[in-house]
Amino acid sequence: MKDLAPDGLWTKEDATAAILIARKRAGLKWEEIAAKIGMSPVWTHSACMGMNAFPRDKAEALAAALELPDAAIEALVESPTKIWQQAVPTDPCIYRFYEIVGVYGPTLKALIQEEFGDGIMSAIDFDMTVTRVANPKGDRVKVEMSGKYLAYNSW
Repeated sequence: MKDLAPDGLWTKEDATAAILIARKRAGLKWEEIAAKIGMSPVWTHSACMGMNAFPRDKAEALAAALELPDAAIEALVESPTKIWQQAVPTDPCIYRFYEIVGVYGPTLKALIQEEFGDGIMSAIDFDMTVTRVANPKGDRVKVEMSGKYLAYNSW
């Protein structure tokens, strides 16, 4: 794969573009890529999209699996600036997650605080899985999230 940046220095956006191209060329699913680097599919995709920093060994494994240049490794290990569009998206799948949070967010907050006290579920110390569950009414999407509880400080 040729360098995207003429100076050989890549940004996270360059690495993401190269990963998407290499994945398509290789015909790999995210589960297969995750297995090659020893990480979960959810974390792998998020990190490949630039939302997490790769540990160096995982960046090297990804680069080897997708035949990416060393410039990709350097971009992948950098700490990200987590910015996403703040407007409600129009993609139906993503929009439904916004809808779920809009409808159930206050309920989730109330139940978390009732069980744990005044605090939040961490999205830093966090894991998530997405699985298919067979159902006679039509297959279902099961999303499981687990985040460390962080209590607010009292002053």
